[in-house]
Amino acid sequence: MEIKDLYNLIRVVPDFPKSGISFYDITTLLENAQAFQLIIDKLAEPYQQIEVDKFVGIDARGFLLAAPLAYKLGKGLAIVRKKGKLPYQTFSQQYELEYGADTIEMHHDTIDPGEKVAIIDDVLATGGTMQATIDLLHQFEAEIVVISFLAELGFLNGKDNIKHYPIYSLLTFNE
Repeated sequence: MEIKDLYNLIRVVPDFPKSGISFYDITTLLENAQAFQLIIDKLAEPYQQIEVDKFVGIDARGFLLAAPLAYKLGKGLAIVRKKGKLPYQTFSQQYELEYGADTIEMHHDTIDPGEKVAIIDDVLATGGTMQATIDLLHQFEAEIVVISFLAELGFLNGKDNIKHYPIYSLLTFNE
């Protein structure tokens, strides 16, 4: 299996979660053992030359990528959850989505000031969730060294909203 084969394993669901939005479903990739292994191996490659203390996975599909990367590279894992899902004291950040507003949170003691973090999520669309995560990590005084995505929806220009950081996308959809 090669990178080019992964494109055919992503299911595009029209009108989800609401009319006019196309959802890029990665579960079909994760169900394929060869594809999942290739994804993690390829996402790990840039981190061979980058110093990272923790991987930050974004609720919920980002967890599925950040956790195996942290394990594979022997690093810590921190998670960004939707409001009300974490049991301890949190920092929070509100943000706008393509289809509404939401709030994300992290435990207030999950990252130490100055820690080098890599943020991982499944799909970059408009960049709203990622910008909120960046703003949230600034509350920790973390050093964001790179942001990685399994797939990027290039036609939505989400990179423009987070262009102050190195960005690595394994797949790019341009239509």
